[in-house]
Amino acid sequence: MAKKVFLKIYQELRERYGKPKDQWKLWCKRKKTEREREWVAIEAILTQRTNWRNVEMAMNNLKKNKLDSLSKIYQLGSKRISGLIKPAGFYQQKAECLFLLAKFIIEEHGSLKAIKRERKEILREKLLRLKGIGPETADSILLYALDKPVFVIDEYTKRFVKERKIADNFSYSYLQNLFEKNLKKDFKLYQDFHALFVIDGKRKRQK
Repeated sequence: MAKKVFLKIYQELRERYGKPKDQWKLWCKRKKTEREREWVAIEAILTQRTNWRNVEMAMNNLKKNKLDSLSKIYQLGSKRISGLIKPAGFYQQKAECLFLLAKFIIEEHGSLKAIKRERKEILREKLLRLKGIGPETADSILLYALDKPVFVIDEYTKRFVKERKIADNFSYSYLQNLFEKNLKKDFKLYQDFHALFVIDGKRKRQK
């Protein structure tokens, strides 16, 4: 499919919904602070198999208790935070996943800022080895927390592809490669494009 078709789809969604906002205001923010990057990484795990409202409640609990940083999660362990993130569901598994992510980042790199220097292919492999982190979560962390140009594929993206008959192969790797080869390697474009797919999918479900 011609590259201009993909850009046209992006332009169509951008004209319809504008710049991603609400829950995407932080995730699509261009210059994030170190703490904001950590929030995105934490939220990428909390959002698994739940809605955004539940993520907000869990995140607010962490913030109120000053446990909204990877260093605090690493120091205190999964048991200390599991009860706080209960609104997000699967809280014991997610607490363990958050601890393992914090442990990996701090023990191997020291901080998210330092981890940004690692090549995205190597970093992706390492993230996928962590318990509880699959392709969508790993790529969300890479794209939104670390500004790596990797296109995130989720159910909203797959539904859009099916509706528009863009492809007949809906595997994660195939669709990711399809978008990446037909769009310029620009994390800002990838962030907004993926966010707009989610916004579009949620609007359609509300009708």
